[in-house]
Amino acid sequence: MTAAELDAADPLAGFRDEFELPEGTYLVGNSLGALPRAARAHVAHEMDRWATLGGEAHFDGPLGWKGYHELLSGPLADLVGAHPDEVVAMNALTVNLHLLLVSFYRPTPRRHKVLIEDRAFPSDHFAVESQIRQRGYDPAASLVTVAPRDGEELLRREDVLAAIAELGDELALVLLPGVQYYTGQVLPMAEIAAAGHEAGAVVGLDLAHAVGNVELALHDWGVDFAVWCSYKYLNGGPGGVGAAYVHRDHVADPDLPKLHGWWGTDPTTRFAMATTFDAIPTAESWQLSNAPILPMAALRASLDVFGRAGGMGPLRRKAELMIDHLDRRLDEVLAGRVENLAPTVLAERGCQSALRIVAGDGRRVFEALQEARVWCDWREPDAIRAAPVPLYNSFADLDRLVEVLDMVTR
Repeated sequence: MTAAELDAADPLAGFRDEFELPEGTYLVGNSLGALPRAARAHVAHEMDRWATLGGEAHFDGPLGWKGYHELLSGPLADLVGAHPDEVVAMNALTVNLHLLLVSFYRPTPRRHKVLIEDRAFPSDHFAVESQIRQRGYDPAASLVTVAPRDGEELLRREDVLAAIAELGDELALVLLPGVQYYTGQVLPMAEIAAAGHEAGAVVGLDLAHAVGNVELALHDWGVDFAVWCSYKYLNGGPGGVGAAYVHRDHVADPDLPKLHGWWGTDPTTRFAMATTFDAIPTAESWQLSNAPILPMAALRASLDVFGRAGGMGPLRRKAELMIDHLDRRLDEVLAGRVENLAPTVLAERGCQSALRIVAGDGRRVFEALQEARVWCDWREPDAIRAAPVPLYNSFADLDRLVEVLDMVTR
């Protein structure tokens, strides 16, 4: 089918009108999602409440700021395959990662190693390395990585599982991405969770590039904890509020260490100003401070669109059609000139493609795309990342990408 035919048959096509997109062809939802039109009204409404109610807005009506974060728990839980009490919107991704590592990285002289990927996003690497040092261990001995094989770009499932098994009773924690940020590879999250637990380790996931991109089932997979941001596929705005998931098996465990803050204590007694911490028996107990209302208001607007689109099922079906269409057009038009580093198997691939220019200056090609207002992003050493997002991208957008690539790589 042609792009025009696919767009005409697309049941989600109307949602494009619910977003404000930069002029041209916007394919950078993997880095910063587009602005939901309703976000302006949501944020303006909270600013009006601030102006007219002041501090009383914390307690006024169903949008009272005291419990505003609760409005996000259900929609976020739906997107990650969790129960609402396992999810909380708070802070930013790396802050949440540190908070959960305090709880879930509990090294012993025998079991102290952490497994991450060799090409982990730098922030994850920094967080893990610093947490190891904080516990008095040496990252040179305690931080272990798993890498693609020589000459390959993708992690092999069997290599990841073998690394977990090999570390065995030395392994304290597995921390891997749901979707690898550079290649767009979807890792076998359920198998990683099972293998980690078989080895006696805790399993955490960085879902920055997975949430809002692929279907997730964190609770059923038995993942212990996860963190993510909201400004990529969730369209929560630049620097938008992050979120965390903690499995029900852990949320009410009184022996689990954690850093305490005022907003993690029982909300019915919080304003009694007592100094005895009474943990909320949900993921909310990891909260430190009151919610950032304006970023949360923007995210609410986006989550409402996800809900009306039917959640990740319909979105993933469209994403797979877009992947197929883009791959076919790249093969038809640009074979031998552009290589896609992303997996070819649909189940192992998110929205993002990672395009390498076979012969020529990839950075120059990226800049030419920008000049033509085909917005992608560049990641060192040599990938042009393009992420067609099913909520607001069209099949015609993909043809435009191929058309411009054809012109600038001749």
